[in-house]
Amino acid sequence: EIPFEENGHLVEKILQSDLVVKSPGIPNTATIVQAIKKANIPLISEIEFAANYTTATIIAITGSNGKTTTAKLVYHLLKKQGLNVGLAGNIGNSFAGLLCQQKKDIYVLEISSFQLDNIIHFRPHIAILTNITPDHLDRYQNQFTKYVQAKFKITKNQTEADFFIYDADDSTINQTLLSQKIKAKKLPFSIDKKLVEGAYLENKKIQIMMEQNILEIETNTLNLQGKHNTKNAMAASMAALLVKVRKKTIRESLQNFQGTPHRLEKVLSVNKVQYINDSKATNVNATFYALDSLYTPTVWIVGGQDKGNNYEPLLPLVREKVKAIICLGVDNQKIIETFGPVVDLMAETFSMAEAVKTAYEIATQGDTVLLSPACASFDLFEGYDDRGNQFKKAVREL
Repeated sequence: EIPFEENGHLVEKILQSDLVVKSPGIPNTATIVQAIKKANIPLISEIEFAANYTTATIIAITGSNGKTTTAKLVYHLLKKQGLNVGLAGNIGNSFAGLLCQQKKDIYVLEISSFQLDNIIHFRPHIAILTNITPDHLDRYQNQFTKYVQAKFKITKNQTEADFFIYDADDSTINQTLLSQKIKAKKLPFSIDKKLVEGAYLENKKIQIMMEQNILEIETNTLNLQGKHNTKNAMAASMAALLVKVRKKTIRESLQNFQGTPHRLEKVLSVNKVQYINDSKATNVNATFYALDSLYTPTVWIVGGQDKGNNYEPLLPLVREKVKAIICLGVDNQKIIETFGPVVDLMAETFSMAEAVKTAYEIATQGDTVLLSPACASFDLFEGYDDRGNQFKKAVREL
């Protein structure tokens, strides 16, 4: 019995509201949003709205990359311990939807910058910031600092009783911490330096020292390999320890955790060429991790809807590893201009079937064909999952 509108808004009706909950997909610059603000009507995100209806412990994860894997990993560790835990947010169910369906003691939430834009009092007990690299700059007036501030909102309402877990190797996070007072207990993680408290890497072992807890994990036992996944495991393990998950459970769960679809997902080996689906790499930093993890000559499928990307950080890896680039997007000019001088072979394609067929013709035995677009998918696909599924289908049809 709740009235609803579709295919448009009656502005006068919306302006009679006591409270407006905004979809994260709608930018704050939209005319209707500006009208709501002008009328001084409170405007909040669904995350903020839902959080008012629970007293459960909240573990919230954000970051430019790794937030989905880390959220799933935290949920997996807690579930294996037998805790009453739910997973929601920017992954699967909305937080409000899950609250309506199931009462949990702990909620693990993946949260995007768009969802954080319109929080007011939202306060997670444990906040995880995986990293910050330029992304979605089209939504932040092409100002990186505005995007950074959106990410840091995850900790703005935390108190001394809460915890803030973050990447101590991330220069943007470190720089922001110098000027921003964080009330929560800070727990850093690093693969580059030894830490007094937090998680760090030493002799191919993760060392975690925090809250009178000491945990050691051999990196070669992790089911997900790569430097970025080592960091995801560090962050998730610290969160798990804070809610009293046993060390034995953490070690065993990290060994049997299955990765996220469309994130460095091995599809098939065809004529001794490995095809990898990394469609979830919708920004430059995610693609950096993907290229960095490969040790074979690579045919790279890249492109899509540009979000203000700067491709320069990829140049050293492209010079070292990429033998050919296949552009897959409506407008590939920026990619061609950046990488044309360093890659001998470049092709433009406008469908996934065409891109995979071209890669098949170029790749030779021992090569890897990597779909890691570094861009959003909405120019040619419904979403990154549609893009990844089309890639897998095209590979299987070779």
